[in-house]
Amino acid sequence: MKIDAFSHIFPRSYFDKMVEIAPDKGAIKRWLHIPVLYDLDARLKMMDEFGKDYQQILTLSLPAIETVAKPDQSPALARLANDGMAEIVKKRPDRFPAFVASIGMNNVPEALKEMKRTIEDMGAIGIQIFTNVNGRPLDDPEFWPIFEKMAEYDLPIWMHPTRGAGFADYATEKKSKYEIWWTFGWPYETSAAMSRMVFSKFFIKLPKLKVITHHLGAMAPYFEGRVGHGWDQLGTRTADEDYGPLLKELGRPINHFKKFYGDTSLSGSQAGIECGLNFFGFDQVVFGADCPFDPEGGPLFIREIIQAINNLKISEADRKKIYEDNIRRLVKNGPKVPKF
Repeated sequence: MKIDAFSHIFPRSYFDKMVEIAPDKGAIKRWLHIPVLYDLDARLKMMDEFGKDYQQILTLSLPAIETVAKPDQSPALARLANDGMAEIVKKRPDRFPAFVASIGMNNVPEALKEMKRTIEDMGAIGIQIFTNVNGRPLDDPEFWPIFEKMAEYDLPIWMHPTRGAGFADYATEKKSKYEIWWTFGWPYETSAAMSRMVFSKFFIKLPKLKVITHHLGAMAPYFEGRVGHGWDQLGTRTADEDYGPLLKELGRPINHFKKFYGDTSLSGSQAGIECGLNFFGFDQVVFGADCPFDPEGGPLFIREIIQAINNLKISEADRKKIYEDNIRRLVKNGPKVPKF
């Protein structure tokens, strides 16, 4: 069985509402022209190419709920998305065995209520968050109760990068050009979010916390030396703050980075997957294809990533961990996880 743990969809009712209220129509332009994103029949037909042993765990596509809805609107929009996800799973559990709940991070009290509803009553296997909340870092104390509750549930958080052209690459400019904000900005964004979590001692305070980073840990595996020996010298480059006590408490920062999980969504790069596996190990990588955001509108990344995984010179037991065992293990302790 190949369980694609990081694929994206819009339940149709949610999609129609999101298009209606989105403040920036240009920002959602791409989403309007990928039918398998919001047309369930088109999605099912596309999936047939990969046989009956291919399944998708559903996550909501960008944009983040908090970017299109104000705090008083985001709870209702999250409910609409999650109800739609649950309906799809109920309709076709053979293709979609489970869903990941969506929350509006700009309304934490309501987000906690929605987590309770979806996880305890509807069988959601985790939540999806984004690497910043309208420009605010995830280690902002306001968001702590969300992480605390997910550690209590012993279920994973799916963490997706978010960054737009408004994040300029140079201080003298107002926007990022040539979609640099996406190609290199997203991996940086994920790496920065991971770093803030590590140095804010998330894994010390919440040892049961599980975070699945989209795109296999972003920059951390490739920059293992800088994350390792480089951050072993934390504080030697900083004059206005004493990081000595923090470094003493953390030990080697790289050990905390290796507590994250990652998915194989690297647009088909076998070398990248090998790098991520070398960093995280075979127990902390799950199969994910980032469907449907490829040049073919759905099947290309699935096809290429399956080929890359199948070409890895690894044992069949380790390959099975990536394809299905790891994601099953990550969610098995949830209060109402469906059997898949």
